[in-house]
Amino acid sequence: MNRPTSRRTVLTAALAAAATAGTVSSAGSATAAAPPTVGPPAPSTAAASLVDNHSWHTYTDWRSGSGAGTRAVAGRRPGLVIGRAEGSTDYTDPHTGRTAAWEYATWTSPVHRSAVPATEVIASWNADTPAGTWIQIELQGRYSDATSTPWYVMGRWAAGDGDIRRTSVDDQTDGKSSIWTDTFSVDNAASGLRLLSYRLRLTLHRAPGTRLTPIVWRLGAMASDIPDRFDVPASTPGLARELLVPRYSQNIHAGQYPEYDNGGEAWCSPTSSQMIIEYWGRRPTAEQLAWVKPDLADPQVCHAARFTYDYQYEGCGNWPFNAAYAATYDGMSAVVTRLGSLTDLETLIRAGIPVITSQSFLKEELTGAGYGTSGHLMTVIGFTPDGDVIANDPASPNNEAVRRVYRRKEWETIWLRTKRYDANGRVRSGTGGVCYVYWPAKPAPIQRRALRSLGLL
Repeated sequence: MNRPTSRRTVLTAALAAAATAGTVSSAGSATAAAPPTVGPPAPSTAAASLVDNHSWHTYTDWRSGSGAGTRAVAGRRPGLVIGRAEGSTDYTDPHTGRTAAWEYATWTSPVHRSAVPATEVIASWNADTPAGTWIQIELQGRYSDATSTPWYVMGRWAAGDGDIRRTSVDDQTDGKSSIWTDTFSVDNAASGLRLLSYRLRLTLHRAPGTRLTPIVWRLGAMASDIPDRFDVPASTPGLARELLVPRYSQNIHAGQYPEYDNGGEAWCSPTSSQMIIEYWGRRPTAEQLAWVKPDLADPQVCHAARFTYDYQYEGCGNWPFNAAYAATYDGMSAVVTRLGSLTDLETLIRAGIPVITSQSFLKEELTGAGYGTSGHLMTVIGFTPDGDVIANDPASPNNEAVRRVYRRKEWETIWLRTKRYDANGRVRSGTGGVCYVYWPAKPAPIQRRALRSLGLL
């Protein structure tokens, strides 16, 4: 669950709706099936005109922009590291009260002019932060009225939680736009104001006097202008295929580790992330899981919750934090984006790439779910011959019940709309097609074609 002002429900309202309506809170390994040899269809025209994805991830990319103390490194997976400390700063962690000194270096991207004058921007990054290091991601944009935003903090992030508490930053606004947890949002989209371009800034931190360094492999953002809509046109089914994705229930973890968003009942996002991480053959080591109580089932789900947790948001549903967690596993790439239809999603499933989608709905709006939700993540793993959606739904009583089949038109509506009515008839927001996409950093040719067709490579 996240909360841009015009697109998604504010957290307090979402929790209140869940409490009054009895809603679900947002919040075994398998081998990936071999992809077929056919190529992907063209991406939907609607998606192409509403969404702009851009990233910096090649050696050439990292040598562009402006660096102060950073250095590009080549190799199997090019990245950005600290070459020398540019300076030092004190950081007081708002969640521990601890103040510590850190050396830092910075890198600022070239200006990217979005193909879509945008009302929203969501950044993503793929990085590793060894103990004693962390990173900050910022965004500055240029409006259509020829003024600029301030530098907005999009996240202070570490793979672990021993040095700083990973966190979003609240109360950032300039009177024209605001940051809602992980999302830049124009305050009044109806005014016509749009963000035309942006640049991103990385600040890499390390403990003073050491040679430690984070490494950032990928930095980018998704800019979009999704019109307000209660319904969406139905797409035509075009694929029958099911991927073999592990099934994990968040509900079997209810009450476990309540310090991470009240325990498993709110862990839809990390549970979904863990399913796909294991689909790609990655999982935490026994050493990494040693902190989990030994009698708990599926300890890797507890692990995912802990290491996606946003201490400001007080939840595991920060979208970029989930993508960043997935990318901490060897050779994994991950982004947050929007797709325009189930046809686009079929493109990825055809290439063997499952997708995590974000949606909200009343119980009667999704046949067979058995619940309503103000915000929930599921993993789409395929389509039936009739075109219905096969999803691993973590809001299930046990792992065996996770696989569900949902009606195509219902699914497409609850995922792609930006407006909906709650149980009391009040207008609430929808996610407008938000999803997480995780894939190997060295994808197969069909996967590369599918990702490129959707602007993700």
